[in-house]
Amino acid sequence: MSIITLTTDFGTKDHFAAAVKGAIYCELPDARVVDISHEVSPFHITEAAYIIQNAYKNFPKGSIHIIGIDSELHPENEHIAIALDGHYFICANNGLMSLIASEYLPEKIVEINLPGSVKSNFPVLDVFVTVACHIARGGTLEIIGKHISTIKTIKGITPIVNLGNKQIVGSIIYIDNYGNLITNITRNLFDDIRKDRAFKITARTAVFDAIYNSYSSAINFNVEKSKREEDGKKIAIFNSSGYLELAIYKSNPKTVGGASSLFGLRYRDTVSINFEEE
Repeated sequence: MSIITLTTDFGTKDHFAAAVKGAIYCELPDARVVDISHEVSPFHITEAAYIIQNAYKNFPKGSIHIIGIDSELHPENEHIAIALDGHYFICANNGLMSLIASEYLPEKIVEINLPGSVKSNFPVLDVFVTVACHIARGGTLEIIGKHISTIKTIKGITPIVNLGNKQIVGSIIYIDNYGNLITNITRNLFDDIRKDRAFKITARTAVFDAIYNSYSSAINFNVEKSKREEDGKKIAIFNSSGYLELAIYKSNPKTVGGASSLFGLRYRDTVSINFEEE
């Protein structure tokens, strides 16, 4: 039996996530249902895309991923099912899948059409569960809808490289639980443009001239603990997903604050990297 994952902006206070799980178990009592996250910011497509992009790869091939973000059906927000990188994704055609599809070409895309399936204003329960269970039983995508060739894309998620490769201009695409700021600048892009030149990263008033491979590698453990720069140190790293991240070492947004609050940066704010002339 395939794993069915859930990623939504439902939160955990209300009944929505539990109702979806219950509906899956009614159809497939032996199903394996895994929560990726129910704490996506409401209607935040880019945030959901980043979470899905970095979670799904750790699941077995054939896993089915229900994504309940901005999923109300209307003429500009169709429901789709996608086979991509050996996985299945069920969501609204709102641009969410474009971040993943930028890495891998979809093997198949269908616009879902299940007559009589929409019974309420809760399409994740009415439609997405039915589609997920159909796939889990070995059903094909052709049965649930018509083939389409393209999906909507999210605008503004690609960094800009200025003329002469002197500068990369990116933006914040995600803020994690620690208040760390994830940009849309990847290690691959940085290495390709840098070519061993010195650089300066600027994000509002925060400036960085080094990028570390981990949080702790920014700390000089040869210095006595009472004298070393540690808690509160600002750090730029390439995170485990390969994206440039701006962080505060061992930050706690609920007490002293995190990079987002201390640097005064939010979603879509600009981060630039300037390279020295060769």
